[in-house]
Amino acid sequence: MDDLSLFNGLSVHHYKKYPGRPVIVFLHDSLGCTALWRDFPQQLADATQCNALIYDRLGYGLSAPMPAGERPVSYMETEADVLYALLTHLEMDQVVLFGHSDGGSIALITAGKYPEPIKAVICEAAHIFVEEITLKGIRDAMHAYQTTTLPHRLQKYHGDKTDTLFRAWTETWTRSDFRDWNIEHFLPAITCPLLFIQGEADEYGTLAQVERTLSQVSGKAVQCIIPDIGHTPHKEAPALTLGAAKTFIKKL
Repeated sequence: MDDLSLFNGLSVHHYKKYPGRPVIVFLHDSLGCTALWRDFPQQLADATQCNALIYDRLGYGLSAPMPAGERPVSYMETEADVLYALLTHLEMDQVVLFGHSDGGSIALITAGKYPEPIKAVICEAAHIFVEEITLKGIRDAMHAYQTTTLPHRLQKYHGDKTDTLFRAWTETWTRSDFRDWNIEHFLPAITCPLLFIQGEADEYGTLAQVERTLSQVSGKAVQCIIPDIGHTPHKEAPALTLGAAKTFIKKL
């Protein structure tokens, strides 16, 4: 990956190998970063002869710390605005969004708010509303943070920002005012093709997330449900996930 200078505090990596081809923009999850994608972005880029753009959102990985204070309920809408500003800065107009978890939700919001540069969306384990299974998964993660080596493992990637980003995720999602968070109103404005990838055993969301998304977008939408797989298909079933994404992109 070619490093770019920081853009408004974001650490950005750009894989430019295929002139004139679309750019796949990878959006990490609530505890993720560029490094945690490992080689998946480059594999998908080469398999589809596309370019790739990956960045750490503020507070993650090598980016600057996130803003101080309580995270607003609309924080993912703000992230969609940041993404659009980045795409505009880089003058990108053939964009395929690939977002995981929070990143998948941000991809959906972006495609709904800013459809012009978005050629397609692949969302993996995205959320469009809050479910009890999601909150249980977060509470389990909070317990693991107190009783296992999870903080140490995250510090390898996020350094001294780890505690802040973990609290931002867990405290925001478990707040009473976040219980009604919902992004379904963005879905009808999504007119580009959409692929929703979900593990059937996802510990953070049910298939209702997939069904309600596909039923409300305006463009062609397909699903890839992977049996016996949890919240991270691109790590738990990389070949299947790569194959589904490759097939989808090649049909665009």
